[in-house]
Amino acid sequence: MAPPRTDQHVRYSVRLDGEEPGTAHGIDINDRGEGTVTEPRLYQLIRQPGPITDRTFEITFLDRGIHTYVFTFG
Repeated sequence: MAPPRTDQHVRYSVRLDGEEPGTAHGIDINDRGEGTVTEPRLYQLIRQPGPITDRTFEITFLDRGIHTYVFTFG
């Protein structure tokens, strides 16, 4: 993901099965699912502990202009 310009940031919120991710949060969000895109790079949003199961992932961008290129799972 990348912000629209280098001097802008884009806030986002992540949910896992409709809830805050808690201990399943990745390094680029907090346990409440809040994060900010500050530079163009790969962002780790979820790191699911324990056995892998089917989950529903949601991301909401709170600011305009985000550039997303690819989402990977697994």
